[in-house]
Amino acid sequence: MYELIEKKRDGYELSKDDIRFFIQGYTHGNIPDYQVSAWLMAVYFQGMTRAERAELTTAMAASGDQIDLSAISGIKVDKHSTGGVGDTTTLILAPLVASLGVPVAKMSGRGLGHTGGTIDKLQSIPGFHVELTNDKFIDLVNKNKVSVVGQTGNLTPADKKLYSLRDVTATVSSMPLIASSIMSKKIASGADAIVLDVKTGAGAFMKQYHDAKDLAESMVSIGNHVGKNTMAVISDMTQPLGKTIGNALEVKEAIDTLKGSGPDDLTRLCLELGSHMTVSAGIADTADEAKKRLAANLYNGKALERFQTFLESQGGDTRVIDHPELLPQAAYRMELTAGKSGSVSKIAADTIGTAAMMLGAGRATKGSEIDLAVGIILHKKVGDPVRRGESLLTIHANESSVEAVKEKLYNSIELSDKAVDPPDLIKNTIFE
Repeated sequence: MYELIEKKRDGYELSKDDIRFFIQGYTHGNIPDYQVSAWLMAVYFQGMTRAERAELTTAMAASGDQIDLSAISGIKVDKHSTGGVGDTTTLILAPLVASLGVPVAKMSGRGLGHTGGTIDKLQSIPGFHVELTNDKFIDLVNKNKVSVVGQTGNLTPADKKLYSLRDVTATVSSMPLIASSIMSKKIASGADAIVLDVKTGAGAFMKQYHDAKDLAESMVSIGNHVGKNTMAVISDMTQPLGKTIGNALEVKEAIDTLKGSGPDDLTRLCLELGSHMTVSAGIADTADEAKKRLAANLYNGKALERFQTFLESQGGDTRVIDHPELLPQAAYRMELTAGKSGSVSKIAADTIGTAAMMLGAGRATKGSEIDLAVGIILHKKVGDPVRRGESLLTIHANESSVEAVKEKLYNSIELSDKAVDPPDLIKNTIFE
């Protein structure tokens, strides 16, 4: 290990055997944290070549369980988002692209941060099961083209160990390590192709566009280097996606979107990501063709029918589709009104997300309990006109007094006397 630290410190490329020796040794406890810390810092300053990133990703994926999806017919396409506020795309995309025959075998996690992850959101639906045997999971995808389950506990243990060490050695922001961490879990999950939604803006991990582009290019390069057809969409997260932040609230918004009446930006992003998933699966020749077919299924009811089948197959109460009041409901609703007239010029996604977490919609620590009912519904987005006294948003809370939350929300929204253009939703697409 001393030699590998020295080699990387001096800017030399590590071989496949070097990286496998390192990952296997560290996973099994044969290499101490202090040596790995030195290696991480060397990577932080020297970077990694495309080949090194691919080998590190492959070695981390091989350090634990690897899901075998070969029994599922067709090209399996996975979608990954780098996270944001109000990002409920998986709940829409899974049944939507499945309605065109794309097999969606999705393993998702629980959220740590502003709101819950996909699994938390699904568990706000009464009766819904996320723990399935592998055979049942595969059977459902073959039968219905869609199933979403919780991640296995032993997926990429090397990445878990490395991330814990990166967190305390100031090396979290290393681009090769970020990209390899994300892609190792995607590759271990067994998909044939991967579509990435890389967020940029205040509510994203990558605040600056150039960092988001670097990350997207790095992950796409890794995916294609290891034989997974991979592309990325860079999308805006300066303001929340959609209009709801909170688990049950986002489920209702996903259902509205599948009925063809969802927020414009959420619908547009789902059609964009879904079109690339459909092309990657070989179901359509071009993204434009796929987008038209997906849009048709949003408005003709086929996507909603597939969502109903998806819920029913995993024990979920399908009555929530027409009776959202069966989802967890907060005890109190409070309006936040505009102090003046104008146009909304800013909705700080990160601050809105923090406010939702203060209500209980997210986890500050892994052991935190989530309140599935609470959250925020935005009535205005950037560029919208607003009159003095008009409601900007509604707070759904289980406490009668949330003054600190209100103050944070007021500080997160800015109004301008001039007309404001909304931000571009799709910033770029990366294929290689």
